[in-house]
Amino acid sequence: MITRRKTLVALSALALGATGASAAMSDKDKKKARGDIDKMEGQILAKLYKIQPGAKKTIENAAGYATFSNFGVKIFFAGSGKGAGVAINTKSKSRVYMKMFEVQAGLGFGVKKFSLVWVFDNASALDKFVNSGWEIGGQASATAKKGAKGDAYTGAMSVSPGVWLYQMAGDGLALELTGKGTKYYKDDDLN
Repeated sequence: MITRRKTLVALSALALGATGASAAMSDKDKKKARGDIDKMEGQILAKLYKIQPGAKKTIENAAGYATFSNFGVKIFFAGSGKGAGVAINTKSKSRVYMKMFEVQAGLGFGVKKFSLVWVFDNASALDKFVNSGWEIGGQASATAKKGAKGDAYTGAMSVSPGVWLYQMAGDGLALELTGKGTKYYKDDDLN
């Protein structure tokens, strides 16, 4: 039987590992890490386009987009997750490597891997995401909407004005995103 103390120790280790300072990376390590994230970006987009073919044109016409691969663990009443990604300005083709970290509360147990594709209608929304970071907290939730965009964002969730999100878990799109105290921010080691 897993004791409450062991659970808290395990979650503390997860949180420290996800937020702890990293040792200085060599240029070779940085290049490899960027390459791994770039490869992941291609895989995430290919998966999204297979599930939702209309997303390709939506992303091509957007001011920018970001892809993230996330991994989370939940044990009893708490959990955490972390991930990495890249934000791309579709006009300038500039790339900003980013990280994410989340904290969850509530009863549950399990491990979950999922991918996210953020789509930004305008440059200011992209700039805010990249330079100010992004936080989803508490009980916030987003739902799939078409709105004035017609079918362009079918399968995407409206997160805020000008910001859309595709969340993929398994072989499909998630129908709801529940905020769990998630923070997105620049990866100082890779930029």
